[in-house]
Amino acid sequence: MAALGWLTPRRRSATARSVLAGEASAEAARKSSQEALEAPQVAAEEPEFPVRGDEKAAAFFDLDNTVMQGAALFHFGRGLYKRKFFETRDLARFAWQQAWFRLAGVEDPEHMQDARDSALSIVKGHRVAELESIGEEIYDEYMADRIWPGTRALAQAHLDAGQKVWLVTAAPVEIAQVIARRLGLTGALGTVAESVDGVYTGKLVGEPLHGPAKAEAVRALAAAEGLDLSRCAAYSDSHNDIPMLSLVGHPYAINPDAKLRKHARDKDWRLRDYRTGRKAAKVGIPAAAGVGAVAGGTAAAIALSRRRR
Repeated sequence: MAALGWLTPRRRSATARSVLAGEASAEAARKSSQEALEAPQVAAEEPEFPVRGDEKAAAFFDLDNTVMQGAALFHFGRGLYKRKFFETRDLARFAWQQAWFRLAGVEDPEHMQDARDSALSIVKGHRVAELESIGEEIYDEYMADRIWPGTRALAQAHLDAGQKVWLVTAAPVEIAQVIARRLGLTGALGTVAESVDGVYTGKLVGEPLHGPAKAEAVRALAAAEGLDLSRCAAYSDSHNDIPMLSLVGHPYAINPDAKLRKHARDKDWRLRDYRTGRKAAKVGIPAAAGVGAVAGGTAAAIALSRRRR
């Protein structure tokens, strides 16, 4: 019995301690639960991006319909026509291609190739310095008021964070560099036209900077600059740029075409659309590229249709 008497207080003491432990545990659980309820609100907040002072990060922006409404090459063609570089029938083709591009909101390989071939033949024999100087004027005349403010703000955010920002485009590198400089960006990657002693030959160096070629250019630049692509961002409107967008850790679909929009949603990429209203209103009816340009564009469409039959 003595033994039992000795055990009884111990059991009571243990029970008391258990109660104390239980109460303490319940209090800790309550606090933990309260903190858990509050934690998701903090975790759900989007982390700072772009990250200020991250020297291993940079941003790469497509140009046509991402930074600027329409295609830079077509606007450049309008400026060259004004300066008598080519004839009215060529202007009609440029006007038709630009109208199609802006209304459709996507790149047609045949139109783009035709435009590049036309541009190369037009600049053949002209000096590089001459085209660079003219490019500055054409930017003010036809491009400056076609910059998407939303995309411009995204680029500025990277610059404000101390990061470098490049345009990556199939447009001639001389024109791309003018646009980059006027926007205060770091520089531009673009299609390189061959020149000898400062004079255009009418040929390309390699191929147009388009699709996979853009991705290779970004990869090469990142290696040269010591960048970590997983910390970089890329922006484009076209599914043709999926190779470039897939290279970086922060891909953005800007004013995306249907294929890119679907791909971006499937991959949970961020989307930004600065267009409003219906499709035609989103990209706008092209301004007249010269007297009779719209009528000329219609005639060019008919001519193209007949030629394909």
